[in-house]
Amino acid sequence: MIAAIIRGSLNHRGYVLLALALVIAAGLYAVQQTPVDAIPDLSDVQVIVKTPYPGQAPQVVQDQVTYPLETAMLAVPGATVVRGYSFFGASYVYIIFKDGTDLYWARSRVLEYLNQVAASLPADAKPSLGPDATGVGWVYEYALIDKTGQNDLAQLTSLQDWFLKYRLQTVPGVAEVATVGGMVRQYQVVVNPDKLRAYKLTLAQVKSAIQNGNQETGGAVVELAEAEYMVRASGYIKSIRDLLAVPLKVDANGTPVQLKDVATVQRGPQIRRGVAELNGQGEVVGGVIVMRSGGNAQQVIVGVKARLAELKASLPAGVEIVPTYDRSELIGKAIKNLRQKLLEEFLVVALICAVFLVHLRSAVVAIASLPIGILMAFIVMHLQGLNANIMSLGGIAIAIGAMVDGAIVMIENLHKHLEREAATAANRWRIVADAAVEVGPPLFFALLIITVSFLPIFTLTGQSGRMFEPLAFTKTYSMAAAAILAITLVPVLMGYFIRGRITPEHRNPINRLLTAIYKPAIYRVVHHPWMVLFAGIVVILTSLFPASQLGSEFIPPLDEGDYMYMPSAHPGNSAHK
Repeated sequence: MIAAIIRGSLNHRGYVLLALALVIAAGLYAVQQTPVDAIPDLSDVQVIVKTPYPGQAPQVVQDQVTYPLETAMLAVPGATVVRGYSFFGASYVYIIFKDGTDLYWARSRVLEYLNQVAASLPADAKPSLGPDATGVGWVYEYALIDKTGQNDLAQLTSLQDWFLKYRLQTVPGVAEVATVGGMVRQYQVVVNPDKLRAYKLTLAQVKSAIQNGNQETGGAVVELAEAEYMVRASGYIKSIRDLLAVPLKVDANGTPVQLKDVATVQRGPQIRRGVAELNGQGEVVGGVIVMRSGGNAQQVIVGVKARLAELKASLPAGVEIVPTYDRSELIGKAIKNLRQKLLEEFLVVALICAVFLVHLRSAVVAIASLPIGILMAFIVMHLQGLNANIMSLGGIAIAIGAMVDGAIVMIENLHKHLEREAATAANRWRIVADAAVEVGPPLFFALLIITVSFLPIFTLTGQSGRMFEPLAFTKTYSMAAAAILAITLVPVLMGYFIRGRITPEHRNPINRLLTAIYKPAIYRVVHHPWMVLFAGIVVILTSLFPASQLGSEFIPPLDEGDYMYMPSAHPGNSAHK
């Protein structure tokens, strides 16, 4: 069958070249469309339920919010782990699903069970789902500063929350724009307890009066002069003066008691649980861009930068946007590092082919199969939805050395045939077919054996599987592409490129030197097999102790020219310390 494929490719080499052009076009398109990131996404499929419960202690939050949510989420289909965390005024519940679960299916199931349990929660506890992002979704961060001092932290926070946040959320791939630091403006009612006692009022009455005084009520429709007029009472509070005029009660003399009689009202910042500081120069307001799950980090960052560039013209005078974290730099350096290594491997392969074959055009045939095989791997990566990162591109780098083996052996065999029979216009393609068919089937199956050598990696699960499966996938795709090219494209290219004077192998001084070294060694190994086996057993046994003393790490050390920082602080530190 393999021989028939080789002869069919040579007999229809025009179709092979046409297929080559289509593969190149599809591969270049796949390279452009494949998502790019620095590292694989190791996050579990999880859904986060956040429930604010203002002013409540962690134990109260645990008993009234976290525990009911945890017990309800245990019944969610596909959920493997449910973790709850109770903090002062907030509850977080993490629902982790089994591998392979679709994130949006999981979110819809959690939402169904959340609707069932929401009625049993306190009235002030409002649960909501977290963003559809993963643990590696934090791709960009910026800070708002005003060196002129015209805008304080509260104004910068309002600018972030009510302008930049909503505009950046429209960028494709952005799941959330989170605000860090700053101060949130609020009206603060400072009640005088002595006056409350004098007027016989309670805090609950004051709170209820403020809520009732800040609303709008609709009435009926009045028809006047053949026109309809809608009646409504507008009572929204728009200023401190409106708030001070809120009536609390009527005394025995019929005089209304207003809020200004028992309290003072001021504008001030909301109590803060964190701050943002930039380069030791003071507090700033930060914005964090969180990418949607499965998004293209590089495209999201480009879109965010373009949107920020558009919005700069609309910022108040003196306000600047300063990037503080940009993952595209790490992505670019990682891709540049791998691209450099791939280029070095290309050059090494080209040099070895040229040195041992002593025929430049023969080396071109072997080298040409490399980029074509890589493009074929990218096509499958794009169809699978696999992104380009350190691990997936590393699989291609690992496969490069073995991808050209079939082409080199086939080229060398053609050289042997051309040494015995000179090629002419009449017999060239017959000689190429005979040489390719002679070694094609064993080469194809040898490359297939290398292709399946990484199959055990696909049995890994959890974070190990998510880390190393991209490498195994791309290495397998590259080797499979090399096996296909070895019996289709390589014979056709040999017929077109391998022409002219062919230097016999025995005339190459490097080949003669290496042959003089390895021939005696091979003869000794063949004539003393038991000694070789004994030496191998001794080597294995002596390596057991050093192997047991080696350390272990989940991932190898990475030196991509960038920093990964994870600051931490004592849990009891105040934001105003």
